[in-house]
Amino acid sequence: MSITFSKLKWKNFLSTGNIFTEINLKKNSTTLIVGENGSGKSTMLDALSFALYGKPFRKINKPQLMNTINNKNMVVEVEFESGKKQYKIIRGMKPSVFEIYQDNVMINQNAEMKEYQETLEKHILKLNHKSFSQIVILGSASFTPFMQLPAAHRREVIEDLLDIQIFSTMNTLLKGKMQQTKEELTLMDMQIALSEQKMDMHKLNIQNLKNNNEELIVSYSEKIEIEQENYQKLSDQHQELSDKTNELIETISDKDKNSSRLRKIQQLNDNLLDKKIKIAKDISFYHDNDNCPTCKQNLHVDFKTNKIDEKNSQVTEIDEALLKLEEERKSALVRETEINQIQDQINLISRQVLDIYQKMNICKATIQSLETNIIQIKNQSKKIEEDASVLEHLNDEISAKIQQKNEMAEKRNLQEIAATILKDNGIKTKIIKQYIPIMNKLINKYLASMDFFVNFELNENFEEKIKSRYRDEFSYESFSEGEKLRIDLALLFTWRAIAKLRNSASTNLLIMDEIFDSSLDNSGTEEFLKILQTFSSDTNIFVISHKGDSLYDKFHSVIKFEKKKNFSKIAA
Repeated sequence: MSITFSKLKWKNFLSTGNIFTEINLKKNSTTLIVGENGSGKSTMLDALSFALYGKPFRKINKPQLMNTINNKNMVVEVEFESGKKQYKIIRGMKPSVFEIYQDNVMINQNAEMKEYQETLEKHILKLNHKSFSQIVILGSASFTPFMQLPAAHRREVIEDLLDIQIFSTMNTLLKGKMQQTKEELTLMDMQIALSEQKMDMHKLNIQNLKNNNEELIVSYSEKIEIEQENYQKLSDQHQELSDKTNELIETISDKDKNSSRLRKIQQLNDNLLDKKIKIAKDISFYHDNDNCPTCKQNLHVDFKTNKIDEKNSQVTEIDEALLKLEEERKSALVRETEINQIQDQINLISRQVLDIYQKMNICKATIQSLETNIIQIKNQSKKIEEDASVLEHLNDEISAKIQQKNEMAEKRNLQEIAATILKDNGIKTKIIKQYIPIMNKLINKYLASMDFFVNFELNENFEEKIKSRYRDEFSYESFSEGEKLRIDLALLFTWRAIAKLRNSASTNLLIMDEIFDSSLDNSGTEEFLKILQTFSSDTNIFVISHKGDSLYDKFHSVIKFEKKKNFSKIAA
C-alpha cells in the first residue's frame, strides 16, 4: 500500500527552539536543504525517524534529542495518507506523548507502548525501521548500505519490499501450532499408556478375585480371632492399671491440704522471726538508753530491768514456738516426699495405660480392616461383573484415543509439510527468485545511468557477484567509496522501484543526506541529478547538502537552515 507523507513539524528537538519548524513534504518534487555545519539541516531525518519509530536516524542517544536549553515540551508530528485514510503521529518527551490519529480520531492506546508501536509498524506503515532506512533515507552518517547489512537483515528488507513477510508470520504461528500438536501427541501417548495400565490392573484384580476366596476368608477370620484375644488381654491390663491408679490417688487425697499446711508453717515461722528481731531491738534499747527519746524523762533502773525481763520472756516463748513449728514442718515435708513418690508411680502407670490404649486402637483398626476385606471378598461376584464392564469401557476408550492420535499424527505431517514450504528456502525463495532478474536488471540500469559499467548480480541469498566489462570478478568491498556510493544509490532506486511495482512499501518520500558532499565526483553528481529528474511527479525528493551555491538551480525549491542564539530555524 502506498504511503504519501505530507507534513513534518517539530519543536524543542535537538537544536530547535520552542516554535514549530514545519516542512511540507509533498509540495515540490525536488527540494534542496542547505545550511552551515550545525545549523540543523539534517534534523528532519531524526525528527521523521523519531516520530515513526521512536528513535533517531543518526546515532544519538534518545535523551539527547531534547533541546538542552528548554529541556521540556519536545514534540514531533508527521502527517501522511495511506489508501483513503489520513494519519497523524504525535510523539514527544517531557511530557511523554505517543498518539496515533486516523481521520482525526485517536486510535485507542494499548496498555503497553510496545504494542501501540507494533500497531503503527505492522498495520499502518507496514514497514520496519530497517526497510524504511533502505527505501526512504540515504545518509552519509548513520545509514548502513544494503550491501553492508548482514544476510538476515538483507532478507528482511527484501521480504518487506515484496510483502512476503506474511509467510514469516505464518511460519512463526505454525511453529506454535506444531509445538501444541507435539504436546497434544505426548499427552495422548500418556493417556493411552495410563488407560492400558488401568486395564492391566483391572485384569489382575479380576484374576485375584477368582482365586483362593475361601482360603482368604478363613485366613482373615483366624487373624480376627487373634486380634480379638489380644484386644481382650490389653483391655484387662488397662482396667487393672486404671484400678491401681485410682487406689494410689486415694492415698494422696491430702496432697493439697499438706501443701497448704507447709505454706502456713512457713508463714508463721517468718512472722515469729520478725517478731523476735523486733523484741531484740527493744531489749537493746533498754540496755543502751537511760532517758526516753520522746518525752526526755529519766528511765528508772527498776523499770528498765522489768522491761528487759519481760522481753526476754517473750523471746523464750517465741523460741519454743519455733521449735514446735520446725517439728511440724519436718512432718509435713516427710508427707510431701511420700506424696511425690506416689505421684511418680501414678505418672508411670498413666504412660503404661496410654500405651495399652494405643495398642487397643491398633487391634480394633486391624479387626475392622479384616472384616472389610471379608465383606469385599464375599461381594466378589458383583465386583467381577463391574470390572468386566470397566474393561470393556477402557478398551473402547483406548481405541478412540488411538484414532485421535492417528489424526493428530496426520495433522503433524501436514504441519511439517507446511513448515517446509514456509521456510526461508521454500515459497519465499521461489517468489524472490522470480524478482531477482528484475532487481538485477534495474540495478544495472541505474549503475549504467551513472556511468558505472559493471554487471552486478544478486542471488537468492542476496550475495553479490560483480563483473567488469572484461569479466573480472569483484566484491562490493573492493570498490572505491565513490563506486560504492553509486552501487548504494542504484540499490536504493531499485528498492523503491520494486516497492512501487509491488505496491507494498511504496512512498512519495526520498531523503538523501550529504550525498553530493561525500564520494560523488562532478560527473557522478551530474548523472545522479539526471536520475532524480526521471522520478515521477508523485515522488518528493529532499537532498541535504553543503554545496548550496552550485545546486540551487537544479531543484524546484530550496530550504536554508540557520542557527541564531543557539536555536536552529528555517531562514526567511
